[in-house]
Order: sequence, then structure tokens, then C-alpha cells
Amino acid sequence: MGLEMTPLTSTLIEEIRQTPEDVQGEVLDFVLFLKARRNAEQGREDLLPLAQGSWAVDWDNEAEDAAWRDL
Repeated sequence: MGLEMTPLTSTLIEEIRQTPEDVQGEVLDFVLFLKARRNAEQGREDLLPLAQGSWAVDWDNEAEDAAWRDL
């Protein structure tokens, strides 16, 4: 028993398959963010933990640590 996919879903999956794994991770983060935002708008979920996880990708690294070390 297979799941029916819309043309849009099939296109999204194919595009994601053709991207490098690090980009796939960003796409996943973005999709999870969009879902959480929709839930938050409906009063069901806090976005801060999700945002912090997404920010860590850009901010939690040696270059950023060095830039902010002397401030």
C-alpha cells in the first residue's frame, strides 16, 4: 500500500535528492521551522527552541567564537 504523492511533493523530493547533504539539512531545518511557525500561529508551539537549533549552524563555530571573544 503506497502513499500517493502530489506533483509538487514529487518535485520537492527530487530537488532535495539532487542537493548536497549539508543543504538537505538546511532544507529540513527550514521545513521544521515553517511547521513550528504555523503551529505557533495557532497557539500550539514555542518557536524559540527551534530557532536556537537553526542559529547554532551559523553561530556555533570557531570563527564566530574568535570574532566575539574580545567583546
